[in-house]
This record gives sequence, C-alpha cells and structure tokens, in this order.
Amino acid sequence: MKQSSSVPQPGVDAPSSCGEPRRRRREKMLDAGDLRLLVLHFLSHSPAHGYELIKSIEDLSGGEYSPSPGMIYPALTLLEETQQIAVLDAQAARKAYRLLPEGQATLQQQAPLLAQAMQRLASLAVLVHNRCLPEIERAIHNFKTALNGRLAQPGISRQTLYAIVDALDDAAKKIERSE
Repeated sequence: MKQSSSVPQPGVDAPSSCGEPRRRRREKMLDAGDLRLLVLHFLSHSPAHGYELIKSIEDLSGGEYSPSPGMIYPALTLLEETQQIAVLDAQAARKAYRLLPEGQATLQQQAPLLAQAMQRLASLAVLVHNRCLPEIERAIHNFKTALNGRLAQPGISRQTLYAIVDALDDAAKKIERSE
C-alpha cells in the first residue's frame, strides 16, 4: 500500500481508514430537515460547537460524508430562531449550543426520519470498512489498472469498446446479484 504524501492533493481531504487518500462525499446525502434532526440528536447527548457537530456526523458515516459549514451553521441559526436550541454562553468566542425542550419534542415527533438519516450514514461506514478489506482493495486496484491500461491505448475499435462495456455490465450484474 502506498503512503499518502504530506502535501495536500487537490480534491483530497484526508487519509481513508485504509490509509489511502480519499475524497469526501459532497453529493446530497441529507436534506436540510435530516441535517437539523441530526444536529438535534447530537445536542441531545451533550452541548456542542458547529465544528463538533460536523465531526460527529462525519464519524457516523465512517468519514465518507462531511457536511460543510455552509450547511451546518444555517441549520443552527434556524434551530436557534425556532427555539429548539440555545447558545450555551453568548460571551464565548465559539458558540456552543444546547438542546431545548422544543428541540427534544421535535426529535420525538420525527424519530422515524432521524432513524432513516442515521441509517444512511451508518451504511456509508459499513461501505468504508468493506472497501478496505485487502481482497477488495486488491481486486479494485487490478480492475482499475486493467481498465485504465486498455482505455489509454489509442485507436480502440468499436468491437473492443463493446467488449469492455459488456464486461463491465456483466461484472456489475454479478456483484448486484451476489449473496
């Protein structure tokens, strides 16, 4: 396994649990309502700053999803405005938030939605773990090497392209249907 360099690479945030650099997922894993429920959930355990909430969500997903500050802080503002959370110490340099009774009521009312959001993130953590199995890492590396090596050759015939596409589709079907 190659070591990641100490120089940050564009688009790479942190080493994965496999030791390889990984890109953090930025696609929409959660909608704004899911994110607010997760914030309320984590605040129900203990007061926290925005950054701590980001890290808690990231940890739940095994490092595969990290909401941006541009998502967390507006959610905190809305929850504060709707009196579901409050700032612990208004004089502190960094705002820490605590859950209020209205926020606890929202958590109870929306428990099924919270469970769904948490399950989606937890499934990413399972994905990270399984992707790091040595056999899987080796197979993925071999696959990428073979595919990239073949596609890097100039003048690939239409017949060869169809054969590659068929092989990819067949592999996908076998993986989907495996038990």
